[in-house]
Amino acid sequence: MIWTVLQKYSTMFIKFISGIILARLLTPFDYGCIGMLMIFMVLAEAFIDGGFGSALIQKKRPTQEDYSTIFWFNVGMSVLLYAIIYVSAPAIARFYNIPLLCDVLRVQGVILFIYAFNVIQRNQLHKKMNFKFLAIVTITTSISALIITILMAYHGFGVWALVTQNIITAAIPALIFWFYIKWRPIWTFSVKSFRELFSFGIYMFLTHLVNRFGQQLQGLLIGRFYTASTMGYYSKADGTEKLASTSISSVMTQVTYPLYAEAQDDKEKLTNMIRRITMTLTYITFPLMFILLLCAKPIFVLLYSDRWLQSVPYFQVLCLAGLAYCLQSANLQSIAAIGKSRTMFLWTLFKRIVGIGFVVGGLILWGMKGLLVGVVLNTWFAYLVNISLVSKHIGYKWWRQLFDLMPVTVASIVAAAISYGCGYLLKLDMYPDGILKLLVYSAIYLGWSFLAKPEAFVYFKSVVDPMISKVRKRKQKKQL
Repeated sequence: MIWTVLQKYSTMFIKFISGIILARLLTPFDYGCIGMLMIFMVLAEAFIDGGFGSALIQKKRPTQEDYSTIFWFNVGMSVLLYAIIYVSAPAIARFYNIPLLCDVLRVQGVILFIYAFNVIQRNQLHKKMNFKFLAIVTITTSISALIITILMAYHGFGVWALVTQNIITAAIPALIFWFYIKWRPIWTFSVKSFRELFSFGIYMFLTHLVNRFGQQLQGLLIGRFYTASTMGYYSKADGTEKLASTSISSVMTQVTYPLYAEAQDDKEKLTNMIRRITMTLTYITFPLMFILLLCAKPIFVLLYSDRWLQSVPYFQVLCLAGLAYCLQSANLQSIAAIGKSRTMFLWTLFKRIVGIGFVVGGLILWGMKGLLVGVVLNTWFAYLVNISLVSKHIGYKWWRQLFDLMPVTVASIVAAAISYGCGYLLKLDMYPDGILKLLVYSAIYLGWSFLAKPEAFVYFKSVVDPMISKVRKRKQKKQL
């Protein structure tokens, strides 16, 4: 957990600094171009892995034949998909009415080859829980990509700076993993291994594919019916929100999925793990999202300049979606860990169809505002479906989970309402108003935590206290 936290928050900080600098060197149009193509790239990447990465982690003792079979499958899929992307790039550029996108998509498509050669080694590191090495490689890569991207943006490369950043971020880990990990594929493709992993992996792949499409749909719609600049404003708002809503949850789920897989036969243990994780996530993430919502304007002006003010209302609405988004993975991964990949896919398909209805219906009825409301409804509906699956297949009842999260939810809303009221009554300038809301919210939330000592706070302390103790012991040893 410590190494994963270090990896996530170091890269998040680097990405944060990168976003601040690049927002002043690049335009919303540049970000919009990348955002428009994201749906095609993430779907292609989903096809390459095909869910077999999760299948290899879920399988307790994968063989050399298993790894080699999936490796060659990934390589073959990368060749096929890049050929499709290369041929269809002109049509995609015409769809958005931006000729530049043809070349951008063809160059960025090189990432597919890099990902195909990298996915097995990365999964081996995850299965062995070697998060220390993953952290070192990820942080090094982020720093290298940041330096090169800023230099390119400064010298006027525009959207190509962002393309280069994506390629470097994929290429450096692939090279390091290839030379660090001694595993090499053998010249074999086992039909037996493929069928065995396919029975689990196909549904993981379909689930991943449907989820990715549902998450990227709004980008496709905005890019088609609005300008590239509007897409850029949305991308900046969405990226900033995701830094907050997924940063903590992704740390925990990265560590807990292998543990879920090991405890897949003990439903009581799984229930306790899910309960502790979701309550801890809620305690940390809910106040963070409400603070960001309240202080959105001064944050965007301070970090990105006045140029990005149009992103503020998008960001505030997306923060409401982030409240549910941070809790989804902890529940959904437990269903995958117990081998219910087919069930997970069918329900994912259902919730994404309903979610697409929310997003498209909102766009038709109320335009951009309706689309954003649809995103929020989509995210919360997906969360409710996830906890229903956990309730049925693991035994952690959905009503119990909602009840467990209620104290933090109520405290977060009350603190937000009081903070907003203080700002409304005093009518301060932008930055003093943001500082006031931050201080009032923090005082109320922390005061409630230490006085009431809710269970979520106790779980949070149980995670943080051992980390602090280890740091103190290391300092004492150095002093001695």
